Amino acid sequence: MDNKKYYFAVDLGATSGRTILGTLVDGRLEQEELTRFPNNLIETGGHFYWDIYALYLEMIKGLQVVGKRGIDITSIGIDTWGVDFVFIGDDDALLRNPMAYRDPHTFAAIDDYLTNVMDRKTVYDITGIQFMNFNSLFQLHAMRKAGNTAMKNCKKILFVPDALSWMLTGEAVCEYTIASTSQMLDPRTGDLSEKLIESVGLTRDHFGRMVQPGTKIGVLTEEVQKMTGLGAVPVIAVAGHDTGAAVAAVPAKNEQFAYLSSGTWSLMGIETKEAIINERSYGLNFTNEGGIEGTTRFLKNICGMWLYERCRKEWPEEVRKLSHPELQGSAMAVEPFRSIINPDDNAFANPSSMIEAIQQYCRETGQAVPETPAEICRCIFDSLALRYRQVFGWLKDFASFPIDVLHVIGGGSLNRYLTQFTADALGVEVLAGPQECTAIGNIMLQAKASGDVSDIWAMRAIIANSVEMVPYHPTGDKTAWDQAYEKYLKVTNQK
Repeated sequence: MDNKKYYFAVDLGATSGRTILGTLVDGRLEQEELTRFPNNLIETGGHFYWDIYALYLEMIKGLQVVGKRGIDITSIGIDTWGVDFVFIGDDDALLRNPMAYRDPHTFAAIDDYLTNVMDRKTVYDITGIQFMNFNSLFQLHAMRKAGNTAMKNCKKILFVPDALSWMLTGEAVCEYTIASTSQMLDPRTGDLSEKLIESVGLTRDHFGRMVQPGTKIGVLTEEVQKMTGLGAVPVIAVAGHDTGAAVAAVPAKNEQFAYLSSGTWSLMGIETKEAIINERSYGLNFTNEGGIEGTTRFLKNICGMWLYERCRKEWPEEVRKLSHPELQGSAMAVEPFRSIINPDDNAFANPSSMIEAIQQYCRETGQAVPETPAEICRCIFDSLALRYRQVFGWLKDFASFPIDVLHVIGGGSLNRYLTQFTADALGVEVLAGPQECTAIGNIMLQAKASGDVSDIWAMRAIIANSVEMVPYHPTGDKTAWDQAYEKYLKVTNQK
């Protein structure tokens, strides 16, 4: 008889989703992907929406697979991207599909709100969240000004993972990590700020009860039980924000680490016991997002492999046919630090041609202009490593503990050239892996909720025993990297 405990994870990204079955065996985590599906952005009526019903159906399909196989799952957990939300009506029905953060209606809303409703410094002092036009606060402001009928008539507002949990259980909650992405949560009180909520014409009652990761939300409704062949399975509020789940899966030994979630975008930060909200964090636009066990993810968003991905789309077909290691390997023959950019310069946000934007930046700063794919690739990798060094230095200043190691997680952890450059630039050990960390964090938080693991460090010990981490140590010329950093500060006008 199978006495294992099985956990069902729903991991939803902005382009695709999947359902995963996880179990702990002899102190190791084992995973099986059950289903994978697209998450389509729908454009209609001049706006962009997510299809919440399609995502719900895909969850049901995954649960039906479990039911047909006769697997007795212990619990269910859902994680998604941040900031977006669903309106619920008085009759407990969804009021329209949720609008997507990529909708342009917030482009002007952020400036309008900060000019006419509440000033930038006041908002940051309450939330400690970096300013991005698509944060929930500015979405709600834009909807209010536009007379959005769903907003006018809603009884509840649920962030996407909470909405999907509500569809499974009928219970409305506001999970802490996903709420922290809204720019409406006060990390000092651990709840949504009534001042900010009221500034967009809402009340605290419009949102569900605040719950921490690991809280039981409810059990599957009779309707869902009938559709899936399962019983009254508990649904757990894991770290509903996918980055929160990913950071929970960092296989660190102790608190003296920084993390780099590396992919299209890079997020570099530390875990802290308290939010860090002061003049310097405000000036450097750092963010404080909710973590597990009362921690805060103090981090900065950095433009990541977006630069490389956009350039790759522009290169000729014969270049695009090369594997990533082949293309990136050719860049290693290029003179290092020949051309350096600031990856977070507004010029690279969404240019019509990323190649031309990089070349123009180098031209304007009096540097050699990269022409070949290898030269451009080397420029990107050198520049990212130097930007990581800068942010890492800031993190060391903010941290109340020494930072001994950098954990690189996500798809970018497979890029051995950039990872080695990062170790050389920072001068510390870098541990790369796991690649698929969000689902791991989701599953392990369910295991914690069921009593299989005691705390975050027990979770991380199991994860470290379950995944392969590749170590990188500084091997480059320290003097050359120091000189390159001086050049970086000069060409980016930070010196």
